[in-house]
Amino acid sequence: MRLGIDLGGTKIELIALAPDNKEVFRKRIATPQNDYHETLNALTCLIFDAETRLATKGTVGIGIPGTLSPDHGRVKNANSVCLIGQNLKNDLEAKLSRPVRIANDADCFTLSEASDGIAESYNTVFGVILGTGVGGGISVNKTLLSGPNAITGEWGHNPLPWQNAHDLPLPPCYCGKSGCIETYLSGPGFKHSYISQGGQDLPPEKIIASLPDDKLASTAFKYYVDRLARSLSTVINLLDPDAIVLGGGMSNIDSLYLPVKQAWSSYVFSDKVNTQLLKAQYGDSSGVRGAAWLWTLDEANSYSVKID
Repeated sequence: MRLGIDLGGTKIELIALAPDNKEVFRKRIATPQNDYHETLNALTCLIFDAETRLATKGTVGIGIPGTLSPDHGRVKNANSVCLIGQNLKNDLEAKLSRPVRIANDADCFTLSEASDGIAESYNTVFGVILGTGVGGGISVNKTLLSGPNAITGEWGHNPLPWQNAHDLPLPPCYCGKSGCIETYLSGPGFKHSYISQGGQDLPPEKIIASLPDDKLASTAFKYYVDRLARSLSTVINLLDPDAIVLGGGMSNIDSLYLPVKQAWSSYVFSDKVNTQLLKAQYGDSSGVRGAAWLWTLDEANSYSVKID
């Protein structure tokens, strides 16, 4: 049994995968806000509850909105700022009395979609999270790329390219800089763009639902498409992936894909863009499935223990 957990800013989700990779259990709870110790306890209780229901102790993989520093092992670069500087891996292993594997949530998402999802038939895949934050991961031949800084694919904290008058003033980012891609392409970033046009304070899904009748929403959406095209074009110029897979709440906008592909041709350094832009096959479940995939099936088979 492999347990996968997606630790998000608003919810914590767990799934259990059987040896045939079929989902056999799922549970979602709210994420404790701005409290590391409550978050740690919530993770522990969620895992123990799943194992009690399944009568099996399994491997645990967790996707987090940040990464573990290769220098000291503590969380860095998390938009859930209560995690920053915390020794999450060691603390959770102490509570569970077993090893835990932790990876960036965008890496988990990418691993899922490249392994048996929408991008299974492609060699080089760039996975994109467009949610509360903006992240990315890179898979080559179904293996995640990683580097000495543990920040592979962190395109959300590059500056928005080819900035124009519509992008000003540069919005501040929690990372301490201004004008990061994340501040424009996240769900909150899209909402901010709508409000700046004179719109009401509405969640992104309601703004999208008002298209095309709401002119302010149409303007915000037009800006979003162009900003996403600009940002992804730099990824294509640098990595030249076979496929880009979108996940997170903003990826559920079906009308997003064609105009972005049409727009990025103006920015990519090529006469034709053959890169595929795809919607995640497993949707919101991709990250949590990828977390379970942090352990191989052989490892899980040798580790799983029945609970009386």
